[in-house]
Amino acid sequence: MASKSQKASGPERRVTPQMLRENAILSGLEPPVAAEVVKHGEVIELALRQQVYEPEQPIREVYFPFDCVLSVVTRMKDGHQIEIGTIGREGMSAFPLLLGASSTANDCYCQVRGVAVTITAKLFRELSSASPGFRQLLDRYLQAYVNMLGQLAACNRLHSVYERCSRWLLMTHDRVNFDDIPLTHEYLAMMLGTGRSGVTIAAGTLQQAGFIRYAQGVISILDRAGLENAACECYEIAREQFGGLLRRVGER
Repeated sequence: MASKSQKASGPERRVTPQMLRENAILSGLEPPVAAEVVKHGEVIELALRQQVYEPEQPIREVYFPFDCVLSVVTRMKDGHQIEIGTIGREGMSAFPLLLGASSTANDCYCQVRGVAVTITAKLFRELSSASPGFRQLLDRYLQAYVNMLGQLAACNRLHSVYERCSRWLLMTHDRVNFDDIPLTHEYLAMMLGTGRSGVTIAAGTLQQAGFIRYAQGVISILDRAGLENAACECYEIAREQFGGLLRRVGER
């Protein structure tokens, strides 16, 4: 994985007040806090599997995704990995900072490439301490995220890989501005915590139904309504945790 973000170039890629609308937390900032983010923030292009933070290492930056998706992953001693959470335009990357820590035991890296705004951890702490409104936004997001984690833990235990695959693709589709998602079966299996063969069968079934097309490591969403019908109840519950923001923020 790459360890550094690629800064976007050109004057059109600088942080602007209009850009803040593309992320649920940034769109709700009070004017003084928004001005600080515009002044000190940076627009970056995150590549696939690019590292955001590493286990037991200081978290130096906070990422607010626009159309990229971040994955929080737990790594076992034998090298196996499983996704325990995803972050998109509804939130931000640095939960440990909110809880008073400076590092975490998990990996976080880019799952779907795209754009994010980043600020330093130092500025993040300063703004969240000085602005009750900003802190309230962050606390509400943290609560929704924790609730979602509990729901997805139950989902992974109780629902079929076919339903879970549909749910995961929908949640990813909600967070990006395109219908073609670069994704290998191996990577999707890691996200769902299942075997590659199970994912192959689930993706094949969804493709035969005409809901998706899978070719050369790219999954294309063809029939969103069909995919929603194929997903388990956990998709709608997860959306409700964020008040429907997954589809509304930066809506296509």
